[in-house]
Amino acid sequence: MVDLHALVVAVRRRRRLWCSLALLGLLAGAAVAVLLPPSPAAVAKVLVAHKDDQPNDTGTLIRTDVELLGTTRIAGQALRALGSAEEPEEFMRDYRGTGLTNNLLRIDVTGGSDAEAVARAGALADAFVADHVRRMRQSAEAEADALLDQRDRMRDELAEVNEAIGDRSPDAEDPKASASIESLFARRAELDSRIAEFDQRSAEARTGTPAVVAGTQIVDAPHAVRHSPVRAAATDAGIGLALGLVLGL
Repeated sequence: MVDLHALVVAVRRRRRLWCSLALLGLLAGAAVAVLLPPSPAAVAKVLVAHKDDQPNDTGTLIRTDVELLGTTRIAGQALRALGSAEEPEEFMRDYRGTGLTNNLLRIDVTGGSDAEAVARAGALADAFVADHVRRMRQSAEAEADALLDQRDRMRDELAEVNEAIGDRSPDAEDPKASASIESLFARRAELDSRIAEFDQRSAEARTGTPAVVAGTQIVDAPHAVRHSPVRAAATDAGIGLALGLVLGL
């Protein structure tokens, strides 16, 4: 069993020790805020439109965008725009992406100065938007081309059916011939319908791309993140005070 009375007496008897440690922690926290200020940083926000956006999406698409932002391809494109010789792998350590919603991406970047951080954030946002638009266009073109390939194969088959039909018409006196011709006419109608369907789907695949392109844009221009030295010192001092007090007790 713990003797609470003895514990309280011991804490009171050593109050100079834990008060000194609490004060030391407070001073150390304030010193850290003054001597180790945060690096200059900038932030930008990008609205990302997806072709497969769904109201019930659990954030899979935006998480993919976050991972794509942290690739050497995006980092390299941004560095080329900045005219920097820095390696993409090193640059990737200075920024991160965060999915705020299913379609809103936040980009946080650090730099040697506020101006450099803002320039880096702008280059990253531009590189990401350009890469996203390019990928969406390529995907739409590939889908449209695949649909047109299927349409062309059906057109070839339709030409064969039309050749088989020729100028004949169903002959009521020959049941077998009549059934064969009717089957060919039915197949031709089906092929005509399928060809029209593939034409429409191909057009829709390409039509959706402009909406995705227009919807993907920088909605919050890159800007420096302002840090309050007083607030940082107060926060760090409070943390140091709490840690020192706990250690002393």
